[in-house]
Order: sequence, then C-alpha cells, then structure tokens
Amino acid sequence: MQAVSSQTLAPTAETVEHGFSMLDMFWGADPIIKIIMLMLVAASFWSWTIIFQKTIRLKKLTDAADQFEEAFWSGGALDDLYDRIHNRPQDPLSATFCAAMKEWRRSVSKGIAKASDARGTMQQRIERVMHLTINREMEDLERYLGFLASTGSTAPFIGLFGTVLGIMNSFQSIAIQQNTNLAVVAPGIAEALFATAIGLVAAIPAVIAYNKLSSDMNRYANRLEAFAGEFTGIISRQLEEGAA
Repeated sequence: MQAVSSQTLAPTAETVEHGFSMLDMFWGADPIIKIIMLMLVAASFWSWTIIFQKTIRLKKLTDAADQFEEAFWSGGALDDLYDRIHNRPQDPLSATFCAAMKEWRRSVSKGIAKASDARGTMQQRIERVMHLTINREMEDLERYLGFLASTGSTAPFIGLFGTVLGIMNSFQSIAIQQNTNLAVVAPGIAEALFATAIGLVAAIPAVIAYNKLSSDMNRYANRLEAFAGEFTGIISRQLEEGAA
C-alpha cells in the first residue's frame, strides 16, 4: 500500500494561520480599508477625549456656579463680591456678573445712573453686555461638540464604505482563484465587516454623548439666562431707588 505524502496532507500556511483576531483582520485588509479603519479609530479616540473633557468641565462649572450663587444670594454687598472675583472669574456665571458690574460702575462713574433719560439706555447696555458674555462663554463651552455629531452621523457610512471595498475584493479573489469555497472568501468578508464594526463603535458613543452633553449645556445656558434676568431685575430696582 502506497504511503500518502505528508506534503499532500499538509494545508498551506495561509489557510491555517489566517486568524480572525482584530489585529489579523487589520493587517490582512486592503491598504485603503486600513486607512479607513485608522480614520475611524482616530475619530473614536478624539470623540472619547471630547466626551471626558466636556463632562469633567461641565461638572466643575456647575460646582463653581453653585458656589457663586451661594455667595451672590448670601446678602452681602455685590460690590464686595465683585472686588473679590473680578480679576479671576472662575466660571461663565461669575464672568457674566463681572461684566455687568463693570458696565454698571463705568456708568455710575460717568453719572449716567443719575440721569433719568439715560437710565433705560444704561439698563439695556448692561443686559446686552451680559448676553454677549453668555454667548461668548457658551461658544467656548460648546467648542468641538459638533465633532461628536459629525462622527455619529458619518462614521457608520465610512465603515460601510470600507465594507463594500472588502466585499468587492472578496469577489475578485473568487474570480481570480475560481474557487467559491467559504475558506477563500471568509477572511475578506470578515475584514470588510470589521470596518463596519469599527464605524459603529465610533458612532454609537458619539451620538449618545452628543445628546447628553447638548442637553446638559442647554440646561446650563438656561441657568445663565435666568441669572441674567434676575440680575437685571436687581439693577432695575437700584435705578428706581436712585431715581426716588
């Protein structure tokens, strides 16, 4: 009986060693698909950086706003509070207060507060200064937030583009090798689907974080606007008492 050659039984190294780990699928992918994967990984990394930075900053700003409002409504003189913090306002709320007080003192020093025909203009000017400060502070707080929205909306399609390219390469392999065996096309299809998986991994946290951070920032902006309205009421009473 003739012995079967061991070389005949031994499968090729390419068939045996082609793994399905993430690194194997990455290194086995087409160069264009590799670039797409790297772009998605970079987008995911930057998204998580933004998420952590914004979350921590919002927590700090909320705590600072609580401390400021406690000092503001403690019954102490607002001039003393302004003198303590005007050189280093720690949060948008105290920055809004300092901007209004600065405009108030400038008007008082020029005698505008005593002129009955200029009091309305003075109040409007203080309101405008507060709103400009709020807008500037919120623009700074919302910086890079749009990247999360863009990542959440585009990352799945970018990953899908990589998947389409991978499946096209798999069909090309079938045509070249003239072999429809699953072992021939499985690696290419796995690499293609891996690109979609990375796109979803980048997109899902970005969408969730964008919605959460946007909601938190809207609440914070409403808090600033509410404070501006309350402080405007205080200024209005001061002007009425001065007129009386």
